[in-house]
Amino acid sequence: MMQSQFWAGRRVFVTGHTGFKGSWLVLWLQRLGAHVSGFALDAPTQPALFHEAVVAEGIDHILGDVRDAQALHTAMQQARPEIVFHLAAQPLVRFSYSAPVETYATNVMGTVHVLEAARRLDSVRAIVNVTSDKCYENRETEHRYNETDALGGHDPYSNSKACSELVTDAYRRSFFQASSRQEPQTGIATARAGNVIGGGDWATDRLVPDLLRAFENGEPAIVRRPHAVRPWQHVLVPLAGYLLLAEQLFQSPQHYSGAWNFGPPTDDMRPVEQIAAALTAALGEHASFEVHAEAGAPHEAGLLLLDAGKARRELHWNSALDLDEALAWVAQWHRERAAGRGVREITLEQIERYEERFRSAAAPVAASESR
Repeated sequence: MMQSQFWAGRRVFVTGHTGFKGSWLVLWLQRLGAHVSGFALDAPTQPALFHEAVVAEGIDHILGDVRDAQALHTAMQQARPEIVFHLAAQPLVRFSYSAPVETYATNVMGTVHVLEAARRLDSVRAIVNVTSDKCYENRETEHRYNETDALGGHDPYSNSKACSELVTDAYRRSFFQASSRQEPQTGIATARAGNVIGGGDWATDRLVPDLLRAFENGEPAIVRRPHAVRPWQHVLVPLAGYLLLAEQLFQSPQHYSGAWNFGPPTDDMRPVEQIAAALTAALGEHASFEVHAEAGAPHEAGLLLLDAGKARRELHWNSALDLDEALAWVAQWHRERAAGRGVREITLEQIERYEERFRSAAAPVAASESR
């Protein structure tokens, strides 16, 4: 379990802290007592969880672009972090088709700049680079991808995340690997998470935000790929994995460096249409959706399955929330916001509830996930 005694007073640097996942992570780190410095562009959506939950309160909030190597280096020098979480990214598949250069510049050279700045600081003990489950060479079969499978990526976004993985591996081997008789001083790992959902995500071209936007506008939501299957999970599920991974990297860098998958059990990976139906039911009688397949749309994977057995075995990580519960938590978050409750309070309360669930949940390793 994430240990508050480990995180209390710990200096943590988070890139992409103004985004959806970054905002949830920073609030959790604040709850654990960490001293957080965040480096990112302004929040990418309006509204934004970062602003509504007043995430900047109590942290060193730095506006900057990971494509600017000097600005990032200066910010990291001033923060002198012990732990770095790299989340800053261009995160959308469909947008990457219209902005491939921006996507590669942010997701590949941004990673280079983060690792280059980190390696020049003797304070850094653990680095977690958050990439994506889409980094694999996805052949859209029933195979559940594990950390030893080939990297690839059909579209610029997915491919850029595979490139980020390769950059991280090269830096680990070249600059963060000690001699055979010594333990390296800095652990460096990549985290490949499945699709995340949660309160406060207002991004475009994501299923749950698109559904919620339509419901709030009193319109039927449009589902364009009803049979596509993804490893959906509540945002707190992989974030718990990132925190556990960072703790272990800090304490045993040689053993825990490398790639890690974070995704739901196989039987909890479901098609888009089922997600839309479940969320519609959770939100009540005024919510509805319609299926309208797009003609000539850019390629998006129809099937992607993830094997998170390594994290379950070696980090003692577990999902703690199944998909139906996750969708119920999302619906509750948005209902409470609509009723006028403070967003920061709602979000921190769900983090506390998840901590309790995580502590009480066993972490069995299913035989089907053993290699």
